[in-house]
Amino acid sequence: MSSRLHQLVIESLGQRVVSGELAAGDTMHAEHLENELGVSRSVVREAVRVLASLGLVESVKRIGIRVLPMSSWSLFDPSVIRWRIASEGKGAQLRSLTELRSAVEPAAAELAAEHAPDDTAAELMAVAAQMRAVGRSGDLQKFLELDIHFHSLVLCASGNEMFTELRGVIGAVLRGRTDYGLMPRHPHEEALQWHVDVADAIQGRRPDAARAAMDKIMRRTTNEVEQVWQDQPRQFLND
Repeated sequence: MSSRLHQLVIESLGQRVVSGELAAGDTMHAEHLENELGVSRSVVREAVRVLASLGLVESVKRIGIRVLPMSSWSLFDPSVIRWRIASEGKGAQLRSLTELRSAVEPAAAELAAEHAPDDTAAELMAVAAQMRAVGRSGDLQKFLELDIHFHSLVLCASGNEMFTELRGVIGAVLRGRTDYGLMPRHPHEEALQWHVDVADAIQGRRPDAARAAMDKIMRRTTNEVEQVWQDQPRQFLND
């Protein structure tokens, strides 16, 4: 089986479900997908298995492949997040993720100032310094990788394994902001300094200062992207 074909089918169907092109309750048949996508039954079967594991579809005997509602989706999975950000509903996804980050990351920074291993705290300082240099240079791709690494380190340094598991989520939303032109060409000097302030407070074991600096980063982030979701309805999922 071609892994490339397998991934292409996953991407195609995943995007169609998440965008609403395939609505909850819609059904598909494997043989139709084979013909439409020009792939073998085994490729379709494996792709459906992956999508089922994400809660997007289910295979129902004598009915076919049924699309499931958002309440069944694995909303924290990076692929689902990426597909949502790529859809016309990206505003709602970015709002939810930004609100999640605003709640979690200041708390993670506070905990990191209390519990971070010394080598992790030192690494944070080094990454913050690199972010400042790269941000000023205008290399958005390099800055993105450093930004993802910085925020992942903070989550890990909290010593809270549940926060650490959000690394993929944070990475997905940061990539989405960059890919869809929602990052300034040159990050604001204030934001660059606040990353240094977070790292300095964590290394200096100052929990309140770490929380305050991260809160400033998140407030700036919200201000930069909130226009994307102003007209997007909120999602109220059933149990």
